[in-house]
Amino acid sequence: MPNCFVMDSSITLPYWLFFLLLVTAILLVLDRVLLPGFRWYLRRRVNRVIEEVNTRLDIEIRPFQLTRKQALVDQLIFDDKVVTAMKEYAVENNMPREVVQSKVLRYANEIAPSFNAYIYFRFGYWFAKTLGRLLYRVRVGFHDDGGLSRVDPDASVVFVMNHRSNMDYVLVSFLAAEKTALSYAVGEWARIWPLQTLIKSMGAFFVRRNSRNPLYRKVLERYVNLATRAGVPQAVFLEGGLTRDGRLREPKQGFLDYMLRDYQLRRDRDVVFVPVGINYDRVIEDLSLVRKLDPEARRRSAWFVLRTSLKFTLKTLLMSRRKRWLRFGYASVNFGKPVSVSQFCQERGIDFSTLDQEARFEHIKQLSLILMHEIAEVVPILPVALMSECALARQQEWLSELELKALAVERIEVLQGQGAPIKIPANACESVLAAALTMLEGRGFIASRDGLLRARAGAVDVLNYYANSIRHWRAAE
Repeated sequence: MPNCFVMDSSITLPYWLFFLLLVTAILLVLDRVLLPGFRWYLRRRVNRVIEEVNTRLDIEIRPFQLTRKQALVDQLIFDDKVVTAMKEYAVENNMPREVVQSKVLRYANEIAPSFNAYIYFRFGYWFAKTLGRLLYRVRVGFHDDGGLSRVDPDASVVFVMNHRSNMDYVLVSFLAAEKTALSYAVGEWARIWPLQTLIKSMGAFFVRRNSRNPLYRKVLERYVNLATRAGVPQAVFLEGGLTRDGRLREPKQGFLDYMLRDYQLRRDRDVVFVPVGINYDRVIEDLSLVRKLDPEARRRSAWFVLRTSLKFTLKTLLMSRRKRWLRFGYASVNFGKPVSVSQFCQERGIDFSTLDQEARFEHIKQLSLILMHEIAEVVPILPVALMSECALARQQEWLSELELKALAVERIEVLQGQGAPIKIPANACESVLAAALTMLEGRGFIASRDGLLRARAGAVDVLNYYANSIRHWRAAE
């Protein structure tokens, strides 16, 4: 036991008490001296980042994004419409108000992000850029004749996209980082530690997509509405989830309704939707998505998924960049013509805030169909989708590589005549199409015999998955 001397006498303390006092003293020093300085240092770094990025962003970081999470939670809890919903829920379910309020608190904490500009622009941007370029040859195009650059900086900008892969989050965040800081709606798949904390610090908010709880939906509605009215740039997958067969899905109206149900044409800032089309030569989850189309397919175990994911990651990291690009090909994003809600309302002579639910949903549906059409117009047409379409068109025949390329070239000419977003240079067309065929053959989707090729019978669903990404152009013929 240590001896503590006081004047000419000593006090003997047990070791456990001595260590307890020592730890308490260290914690007090940390709390009163070191941590305040460290927090000041971090705030200074974050403020520098905010000042720096705001000078080059087309749309500045909004004050709402910089609001502390606890303040956002309090704002949601004491929102008039949420309070009304709480009272109704308590009466309908015969529950004490305190219990209902605790539910709302849990929902608000789950939904509200905790945006950190330093993590978003220093770590998030670097990670998204590195991962995107590690796997793909990334291409970006603009099909709006400068319309995106003319959007009012004070408007609420919402990027509406098709959803082909979970890589969509990474790709669009990286490509839009020079213009704004996006806030995503993220599903339950990301609610695991430490991914949850990282995603929230990137400004994302969590959504229980299949929840029918009216109280939860009200809290989510109010958050989306408040963020939109505050001008927070958002990214929304209009289809609501990943496409499993490769086709563009019917648009959902829920999020659009949350954003616009209180929209007042003459008072609120404009809401501008920017259509974004995304496509890949290889979707990382393609086999898993196509497998879900089979109702009799056996469910994979968590161990199988983990083992396969680790094997895929290690194998990919050990490849050279050239080999990765040959296996994954292009990832392309096109930005389309912005659609203004203010203009939409003026043309139809409507004010969303004055419409009843049925009339409002009818106009929301019309808007969602317009946006989905604009997205379809800018979904990139990539080599693998083209070659998949050509292989399926003659799937019962054995064709030479030259014959398949000739079919693809004919298809390219038709698509170009329709004004489709296809950018395959004429001088590189043959090599690009050859690389796409090599990719499909290497993955076992194209069978080879005596120098002739055709679609493999067991790979028709996967080939359809890729061909379906551009199938909507067939309907336009």
